[in-house]
Order: sequence, then C-alpha cells, then structure tokens
Amino acid sequence: MSDLATLGQGDLLGSALADVAAARERARRRRLRWLTAVVALAAVWLWSRALSGRSVGWPRLSEGAVELLPAVALVAILGLVLLGPLLAAGRSPHVLYRPSEIDVGLADVVGAGIVKDEVVRTLNLFLAYKTFRERMGGTPRRAILFEGPPGTGKTYMAKAMAAEAGVPYLFVSSSAFQSMYYGQTNRKIRAYFRALRTAARKEGGAIGFIEEIDAIGGARSGMGGGGQRDGVAGVVNELLIQLQSFDEPPRMARVGGWFVDVLNRFLPASGQLAKRRPTGANILVVGATNRAADLDPALVRPGRFDRTIHFALPARGDRREIIDYYLDRKAHVAELDDPVRRDSLAAMTAGYSPVMIEHLFDEALVWALRRGAGALDWHDLQQAKMTEEIGLRQPVEYTADERRRIATHEAGHATVAHLVGKDRKLEVLSIIKRRDALGLLAHSDLEERFTKTRSEIVARIQIAMGGLVAEEAWFGEAGTGPAGDLAAATDAAASMVGSLGMGGSLVSWEAATVAGAGNTTAKVLADEAGRAAVDALLDDAKAVAERLLKANRHVLEALRDALLDREELVGEEILDVIRGAQQTVIDLRDAPASTGA
Repeated sequence: MSDLATLGQGDLLGSALADVAAARERARRRRLRWLTAVVALAAVWLWSRALSGRSVGWPRLSEGAVELLPAVALVAILGLVLLGPLLAAGRSPHVLYRPSEIDVGLADVVGAGIVKDEVVRTLNLFLAYKTFRERMGGTPRRAILFEGPPGTGKTYMAKAMAAEAGVPYLFVSSSAFQSMYYGQTNRKIRAYFRALRTAARKEGGAIGFIEEIDAIGGARSGMGGGGQRDGVAGVVNELLIQLQSFDEPPRMARVGGWFVDVLNRFLPASGQLAKRRPTGANILVVGATNRAADLDPALVRPGRFDRTIHFALPARGDRREIIDYYLDRKAHVAELDDPVRRDSLAAMTAGYSPVMIEHLFDEALVWALRRGAGALDWHDLQQAKMTEEIGLRQPVEYTADERRRIATHEAGHATVAHLVGKDRKLEVLSIIKRRDALGLLAHSDLEERFTKTRSEIVARIQIAMGGLVAEEAWFGEAGTGPAGDLAAATDAAASMVGSLGMGGSLVSWEAATVAGAGNTTAKVLADEAGRAAVDALLDDAKAVAERLLKANRHVLEALRDALLDREELVGEEILDVIRGAQQTVIDLRDAPASTGA
C-alpha cells in the first residue's frame, strides 16, 4: 500500500506504491491460474483418450449433416443481417486504448501549472484507492469534469493521465451514444459503464473519457437550464444512475448470488449463507465540456462529477513554456533560440490556446516551404500569425488615389498609436487586402494586462480616430474606410459610459442588460444623456488625434511613403521609419545652427 506521506505530495506515485499495480498483478496471477487449470484439464482429457486407444480428432459428420450445412449457413447469415444491427445498436461505442498506444505523458503537458498539479493529486488518489479508502476512510473521486475553452488541452490531459496510470483508457464522444432506435442511447451508456467496470477489475483500474459531455448531460427541464426535448431527460437519468454503479457486482458474482438466494429459501434464518460483498471497481470518469453551465445540477454534485478543473487560456509565462516545447520539435533557424525572441512571441500570442500555438508553428513551416527553406524563421511566424488572425493576402488593383488614401489612413493610425500608445507594440502596418480589411494596423500590449485604465481606453479611441483625421487632413474629406474604426470607438466609449463609470455617471446600463434584452451599447445610445456622453468622448478623442497629426505630419508622411513603396511593414520596420522621420526633422532643425557656427 502507498505511504500516506507520499500520497499527500504533488509528485505522481510510482508503480511500487500504487494499489492499482498490486491489483493488476493479482488479476494477472488469477488469469494464469485459470489458464493453467483449463490447459491441465484439456491435457488430462487428451492423455486419457490416448491411453484408451480412442481417437482424439474431431468427429466426422454424416452425409445428411453435410448436406444441411449450406442451409444452416444461409439461415445464420440472414439472422446476422436482420438481427445484427439491432444487437450492435446497444453496444458501447467507445475506443479502447492501452497505455502503450498513448504517445503522450504528463511530461508532455506544459504550461498547465495549477491544473497539472491538481490532476496529479487526483491521479494519486486513483492509484492509491485502497490506501485512501481503508486506511483513511475516504471515498476516492469517481468522476472529474474538465471545463474550459476549446483547444486548452482537456483531451490531451486525460490521455496523459491514462498513460501515466498504466490502465486502459476508454474514449467516447457523447454523440456516439445517440441512436435512431428508442432506448438504445441508454443501452449504449449502460454498455459503456459495463465495459469500464470489466476493464477496471481486470487491470486494477480504468479511466473513461467522455468528450463534450454536455450533449448527453444537459440540464433537464426545471433544473436550471433551458430545458431539453422529450426523451433526452431519460438519457441524463441513465447517466446519473451509471455514475453510481461502480460497486455493482460482476456477472459471475450475480450468478453465484442467485444460487445462494435459492439455497437460503430452504435454510432457517440462523443458518442462511452469506453472499460475498462486492468490491467496487476502481474507475475514474473524466468528462470534458466547454459549456459547464449547461450541465444538469445533479450531474455536478458531490459523488458524481464532484471536482471541476478549469482549463483556462495560458498566461504569458505558460505560453512561453508551450512555445519552448513545440518550437524545439520544429525545424527553425538559430535566431529563434534567442530568449528575447521567444519572450516576444509569447507576448504576441495573447489569447492563444496550446492547440493554436502548435498550429501557428505548423503554418509557419508552410510559409518556410513556400520560400524554399527547410526551417521556419521570424518572418514566417509573422506571416502565419497574420494569416491566422486576419486572413490570406488578397492583392487587388487599387486606383492610384485609392492606394494613397488607404496608405494615409493606416499611417494615421500608426502615428497616433506610436504617440499615445505607450503600452502598445506596433506589429504590422499594411495596405494589402485581407478578408474585408483593405489595410490594417496590428498592435498589442507590451505586457499582458487583465485590466484597463481610463487613459488606456481613451488612447484606444484616439488611435481609432487616427485614420479618419488623416483622411480629412490630407484629402479634405473622409471616405468609407473609417466605418469599422468608428464602430469600435463607439463601442469602447459606450462601455466607458454604460459599464465602467468613466463617462460622468456611475449608473450602469449593464445592470439593466442582464435582466433585459439588448446590449449595453444599444441601451446607452438609446438614452439621451448617454448618447451625449459618448459623443463628447468621441469628439475629444478626435480633437487629440487632429492635434497630434498636425504636430507630427512628417511621421505620417514617412509611414505613408514607406507603405506606398513596400506595402507592408512588420515590427521594427515600422519603428525604423518613425525614427528616421524624427531624426530628419532634428537634422533640419540643427542644420542652420551648425552652419552659423
């Protein structure tokens, strides 16, 4: 049995300390004893026939029996065709993986932090279930729920758990339980848990993973959810029942118990035979969903899915670990081994899930192949990131005036962003069409932030106004380009007024939105005072953008000319153009003084 002090640590138990390993070894020896007994009986039978001089071969069929074989085979085939689908409809739809078939372990789970630690502790309770139950009197966790956005590693973690535990892993998707025959869905659920109990008793334990469990575990009508269609509530009921079935005795034990019950009918109360108490199957069910709020309340109560582990999008430090893990497995240039580059990439991928980060590297490898290289570099990563977030390049033939207007518009955004966005990093400035955007300025936080101040939100609105102001200042009027910018600026200003108490009033329109229909922006704009406050914020932001662009005309023109020449500037290229424009002004200002000297 496992030592209690070791069980309380955060490290995974070794096989020498795990009750699962001991149970697996007992089951192996029991199977060997049965096999030995069967082989011994067969050997004795064959030896006895050999000693008696009788034939040990198969008996010969009579001529009449041989003639009946085709008819019997036809009946068997027809019966299989007719009854096979009905019989198979109630089979468990799971896929069984042995530990040797799983190619990931807990060492491959990076950037998970607290989640990984909690999973290891849960796994230790599973491995040392007898110690926890018999020596401490506890009830091991029977089911845990993995909840979080798509791509955050829920399935990956469950596979790693099964590989580390060395037990069978029964994977099933909730949609696989569904059947066109009435009642077959419940039969499949029962068959799945029966397979779990069988595997657990043979191997000392088993882990079952149910993908997208909300498809069969959604809240029933009147249980706090939106309600389900007729017949689905019965599926939830079956799932609830099966989560309590781990102590159900195996089939042979039930047969033996039936014989004991028959004998006890003829025995006095004082002399009745006692049935063997069933031992519970060591099962850990893992459910995964990104809609935990839709689950039935009875499903997530203690004793069923009694622990919910939330898989959040990785923070910056976690993303750095994930980047190191995947990038070291991809062909890349030596430049990307620089810690500064990797830190920068971690900052650029805010909001990315682990799957998205891995896919980013795969897309970067595709870009490397396009240019005939065998390893990805920083430029490939930039192109892959833009493709994933914004879309593929869609070069179009702009008119000369339209091309100049778009370049001026984007240069206006970039100039204001450089001047007011002290917490911003300029990533991409482009006039190449991608999806619906004729041009773009991509910028991100220098540091990962979870809150925003009033001045930071106002700066975002001022940046959004930069394109509109640039068009009006250089062309006398604005075109249709600023439409998206104005929508984003209006949303931000309405949020300041209606939700954040930054618009002159502490009344929250969001409080009314929770109870009623509509969104905060619509409610704020529908109110006369709210609309006036939004107007004032937008007008002030536009005035600041006008003042900044007027004073820094040389920066905007330098960025515009660079865009007209190269179409796209990435990272340091943007700052190089800005620094060059600023240095030119300094040189021109100092030139007369140098001449006079």
